[in-house]
Amino acid sequence: MDKAKIALAVACIVLGVWGYYHFADAAQLLRVLMVLGGLAAAAGVAWMSEPGKAFFAFAQESWQEAGRVSWPTRKETVQTTLVVFAFVAVMGLFLFSVDTTLAWIIKLLTGRTDG
Repeated sequence: MDKAKIALAVACIVLGVWGYYHFADAAQLLRVLMVLGGLAAAAGVAWMSEPGKAFFAFAQESWQEAGRVSWPTRKETVQTTLVVFAFVAVMGLFLFSVDTTLAWIIKLLTGRTDG
């Protein structure tokens, strides 16, 4: 029975998208509402199935877990970002110098000149 409910949910989404394209002459707002209605109907049907209930429980637990996360302060975020930018700049200069040096060595070994 759950497979039929999931199939019905997918059909609701497909029907909403089909309505969006089939009624191309209708107002844009109505077309968007068709898609949103299809999504809402699909969510309602999916919620009635066992996998849907498990997914919604997982989503709710995930949201609660995100609330328990210790997020960095603005100062910590800015400092970390500056450290990353500085590291990228230093690595860029290092890789540029290595590339330039290797290119110079290759030109010296092959006898090529820029002239």
